[in-house]
Amino acid sequence: MSDIDALKDEVKKLNARATQKKMDLHDLSEELPQNWQSILRVAQETYDAYKTLTEKRAELKALETASA
Repeated sequence: MSDIDALKDEVKKLNARATQKKMDLHDLSEELPQNWQSILRVAQETYDAYKTLTEKRAELKALETASA
């Protein structure tokens, strides 16, 4: 498997994780005021997931551009 293919797989998994974190945050917002203590943790997890996804997408784009 090439580096690009491996990175594409990683981006796909990170995208699924980020989407799940987004849904967790959405679900938490609908449950408020219950579980309000979880807001910061869930928001940070969501932020981290999207930050990592954005970084890997940029890495993939650079790798694809370099190999073109």
